[in-house]
Amino acid sequence: MICQKPPVADLTILRAAGTLVVLETAKGARPAVLYAGPDMEGAAPSSLALLQTSQHIPGGPEHPVQPSLLNPLGSGWPGAPGLAAHRGGTDWAIDLRVSKAEQISDYQIDVHCADAEANIAATHHFALCPSTGVLGCSVSLSNMAELPIELGHCAALCLPVDNRLTALRTFSGKWADEFRTDDIKRFRGSYVRENRAGRTSHSDFPGLYLGSEHTSEDHGLAAAFHLGWSGNSQLRLSTEQDGSVIFQAGELLLPGEVQIGGTYRTPTLHICWSNGGYGDVSRRLQSHVTQRVIPSSAANKPRPVHYNTWEAVYFDHQENRLIDLAEKAAGVGAERFVLDDGWFGGRRSDAAGLGDWWVSRDVYPDGLHAIARRVRALGMEFGLWFEPEMVNPDSDLYRAHPDWVLGIDGLDPIPSRHQLTLDLTKPEVSSYLFDTVSALIAEYQIDYIKWDMNRDTQHPGSGGRAVMHKQTRALYTLIDRIRTAHPDTEIETCSSGGARADYEILRRTDRIWTSDNNDARHRHQIMRGASHFFPLSILGNHVGPKQCHITGRMFAMHFRAASAVFGHMGMELDLADETEQDRAVLASAIALHKQFRALIHGGAHYRIETERYLAAQSCVSSGQDEALTSCALLDVFPATKPPYLRFAGLDPDLQYRTRMVWPQHNPSLSSPSIVDAADLTGTGFVASGAALMEHGMQLPLTHPDTCMIFHSEAVDA
Repeated sequence: MICQKPPVADLTILRAAGTLVVLETAKGARPAVLYAGPDMEGAAPSSLALLQTSQHIPGGPEHPVQPSLLNPLGSGWPGAPGLAAHRGGTDWAIDLRVSKAEQISDYQIDVHCADAEANIAATHHFALCPSTGVLGCSVSLSNMAELPIELGHCAALCLPVDNRLTALRTFSGKWADEFRTDDIKRFRGSYVRENRAGRTSHSDFPGLYLGSEHTSEDHGLAAAFHLGWSGNSQLRLSTEQDGSVIFQAGELLLPGEVQIGGTYRTPTLHICWSNGGYGDVSRRLQSHVTQRVIPSSAANKPRPVHYNTWEAVYFDHQENRLIDLAEKAAGVGAERFVLDDGWFGGRRSDAAGLGDWWVSRDVYPDGLHAIARRVRALGMEFGLWFEPEMVNPDSDLYRAHPDWVLGIDGLDPIPSRHQLTLDLTKPEVSSYLFDTVSALIAEYQIDYIKWDMNRDTQHPGSGGRAVMHKQTRALYTLIDRIRTAHPDTEIETCSSGGARADYEILRRTDRIWTSDNNDARHRHQIMRGASHFFPLSILGNHVGPKQCHITGRMFAMHFRAASAVFGHMGMELDLADETEQDRAVLASAIALHKQFRALIHGGAHYRIETERYLAAQSCVSSGQDEALTSCALLDVFPATKPPYLRFAGLDPDLQYRTRMVWPQHNPSLSSPSIVDAADLTGTGFVASGAALMEHGMQLPLTHPDTCMIFHSEAVDA
């Protein structure tokens, strides 16, 4: 038996920036994705429909069930449903059919569907970014009856995946070890990743890359998926018995958490494809974040170099010492001074004070005015740390309002860092936080907020019901209110480091604190993983103390400083403990970052494939006439001769003059070396882009924990 495919009139098409999406939207039919992926020049949608005509499977149903946009239970789809809901135990076999396809714009389509028997409607929202080809998908579910619908699960989309994509790249980690990548092979059955942390999480980042067995950074078919959501989430990649591959992602809902009386909208699933390897997918996503996600104020303003006080003083706040640190920070080139935890209430340790958002008069008798004035007189912006969602039981706020925290009746709270999670779904809680934070912003003209959240939320209950969905939405509303009231104040998303980094929180924040781990060696791995989804311009990357407070490892300043150049650069160390010579090295690295900041933050970012003991990357200008390339040696060379560094992103036909701009000394342990022969610390050498990328340059023999930065600039032949 042959199943007829729909005529061309029943197909809806989105096409932009090398991406093609073809939807089946015939009225009365189940909506489906006919094709989504890299554009195919000359490919007619009608031919795509013909080429994938479904055929009868012996032993199977007479009319094979084809995947639809949600694969609800009523469709008969044999795999995991993308929609599971019921109304008091009935109306569970939902079967959505198209009522109309609405062209919102050239790059935006809404597909309206309904099930008249179950009294439920769904609108599928598709938006294709015209400049990057990134597709955004979400679903709005509407209850068409009086009785509420209890929602068990609703994916943003169930997407058929090209079966050549057999390689999974997943993203996991833990505190101080974020964005660790794991490469595994797709298997028959389902790969499922669930996050129940109540935040985007360290361990289960809601993102996934797919490639073929031949895909590399620069070549081959690749796809990426990211669910923009700061709460619980679920990703599923299923290889079905018929060989089809389906990806779905959505919010992970706890029992009874969402009952739809009106409308529920899923988080947005962001999808990107390329025939140019993992690297091209990353560059598309990075551009998408810059152009379409983060507030325009952050995208259009040079990112100021930070000085953060945390690892310098922790809770030991002394006004004179902090002013001295501000003066030293300005002296090495800082442009923003951020006063971290310890300035408020009874906050002399992490065991007390959270929730009491007023300046501690025990520590600052005259408030923060003296520090703020001095910081601004030094030419820096003034930033302040907050953790609004949290409260210590040892606080005035908790003693006055113990009922303001999330919890489950009959269960003891699960302690974590001596703090509990405030219930933002209560209007009085959100109003208190808005009023107190807003008043401080106004009084001290705060330029920048570091918004932290230092625990998972294991008991997200309020009034006997699970409320993690409402809590996450309430967080967004609170931040939006603050942004509206103070549009010039920037906000950093921090959550024990990088546990709340996603595209939805970034719609209202300007920077990610990538990790609490300032270990210069480890940072290369963390930043490399994060760059799969986020641009360097918003990834905080700080110079830490000589001995890392988390790993205990010790690094020279030339390595610490160079390791922070590629990113949103900052410092988090006690400058009074650094020698005058090391402060001079740090100042030189900051000056180097500023010199090339526009290239680092605005150029195309390339992760260069190397041996595991190296970490290399490059930022290339839009015209390919300039590049800055970093190469860090993280371990000893296994061979007697160093390997070759192959540059990336250059025009093969152009000639480039390449110089070593870091370190300031010749790092080679042998003489003569490539540094001498190519005059790398002087005028440099000239070679074609093809020679630099295909042949490469043999690195000098150096000690481990050496980071070299090369500048390449096109010259006349």
